[in-house]
Amino acid sequence: MNPLKKKPRTHSIQEAPEKPEWLKVKLTFPDPGNNPVEIVRGSLEEKKLNTVCESASCPNLNHCWSRKTATYMLGGDICTRRCSYCDVASGRPKPLDKGEPQRVAESAIALGLKHVVLTAVNRDDLEDGGAAHFAETLVKIREGLPDCKIEFLVPDLKVKKESLEIIFQSKPDVFNHNVETVKRLFPEVAPQKRYDRSLEVLKIAGEQGFLTKSGLILGMGETIEEVKECMRDLAAVGVSLLTLGQYLQPTPTHLPVKEYISPEVFKELRIYGKSIGFKGVFSGPLVRSSYHADEQVSWAL
Repeated sequence: MNPLKKKPRTHSIQEAPEKPEWLKVKLTFPDPGNNPVEIVRGSLEEKKLNTVCESASCPNLNHCWSRKTATYMLGGDICTRRCSYCDVASGRPKPLDKGEPQRVAESAIALGLKHVVLTAVNRDDLEDGGAAHFAETLVKIREGLPDCKIEFLVPDLKVKKESLEIIFQSKPDVFNHNVETVKRLFPEVAPQKRYDRSLEVLKIAGEQGFLTKSGLILGMGETIEEVKECMRDLAAVGVSLLTLGQYLQPTPTHLPVKEYISPEVFKELRIYGKSIGFKGVFSGPLVRSSYHADEQVSWAL
């Protein structure tokens, strides 16, 4: 079997139910010759870079790229873990591309970004989980964009002390790690992750003085009370910023959508999150972890 080929999912083929109107995204540009989406796409292709926007089939790609923002995905496009909701390919990754940090910086500088989100596939094949690669990319960006805010959206790094220390020493402006779902669903949704391990990563980062952020995707079978319980767990470990969005099934063989959550419920959860101490709660059907990330940070500063 080709180790770089996306492994088949174990879920039986099941088409998602028809999307409600609030999930249908339309975006037009008055000047096709000056399309910011194509400007961002051109920069990424020129530098041979990956984004979570494309690799994870994000529904907000056009919207975010139209604002000339993107979330750079480090470490290649093959993940060592295999979550049932995620469209990123899983398998054996290629060796790290040592020139990637410099190319990411060149892209960010060319686009004049003021807020950069750096994420990565899980690299459990590496001793540090890719932590040094994150740190080097941050250094390269700050050399050319000293005033740019840099947000790390990191895997759990198996809570390795040495890996986390590398991340902390690089001093990102935001430390983001997504818990993704409620505790009960972890074995089905993210079997190689651990709920308590995610909470521990966020707790340690908060204790180091970092602005911490996390996110949940809804509609995978959780109850609203379970969501609120998870929100309380995140607040208890000091998370300041929270994103809540709707799960969308990437392909018929991924985890099926169990429910489309209404905008009214997202509003209820936003109000609840503020009531239990979050500085900012960005909650809505199309919200993703990096959606308007620059605005999210401004809420907490």
